[in-house]
Amino acid sequence: MNPTRLPRGLYGITPDWPDTDRLLEAIEQAHAGGMVALQWRRKQGAWAQWRSQARAVRDTCARLALPLIINDHWQLALEFDADGVHLGRDDADIGPVRAALGARRIIGCSCYDQLALAARRLAEGADYIAFGALYPSSVKPDAVRATLDHIHQGSLLVQSMARPRPAVVAIGGLNAGNAAPVIQAGADGIAVISALFDAPDIEAAARRFQPLFS
Repeated sequence: MNPTRLPRGLYGITPDWPDTDRLLEAIEQAHAGGMVALQWRRKQGAWAQWRSQARAVRDTCARLALPLIINDHWQLALEFDADGVHLGRDDADIGPVRAALGARRIIGCSCYDQLALAARRLAEGADYIAFGALYPSSVKPDAVRATLDHIHQGSLLVQSMARPRPAVVAIGGLNAGNAAPVIQAGADGIAVISALFDAPDIEAAARRFQPLFS
């Protein structure tokens, strides 16, 4: 299988918790269970608190050798030497972000249910494209819905690209019980928030994803 820059497997996305100590402990548990990459995502709270938490998460991920992607804020990714950034539809264009972050960092992009957007982002140099929501999402209940065909068509877009090829990521309402068809359709990464970090046993929840990628 053509390797990808974003590791194949469970891609955790942090819940919007202001309690940094709780979050760091949860990240440790998810990593112990097999999480292969983490996206730090904050939408609430003050900027100073965001920076403080981002620095703490960066330190933890560096110690664990866990790739860290910063949601939206490429400046934080640069400041704290994160492994990459995830851009939404209304965030910065890839070109200036790539110029600022350099070639070694990962740039991922939300593509929702839009294959044309995915193709454009790939042409601009995205390291992964993300489709979703695949299933109803408690985090984004009004999110547009993607299908297994979006995952399949996205996988066809990246198969012939240079090594390491871009990855295809699925997000939205995913858990260990419904992710198998999504992986079979071509997803390299399964992005999960609630089914991982809201689980009573985070490490065990992460472990349940591992057989799906074997």
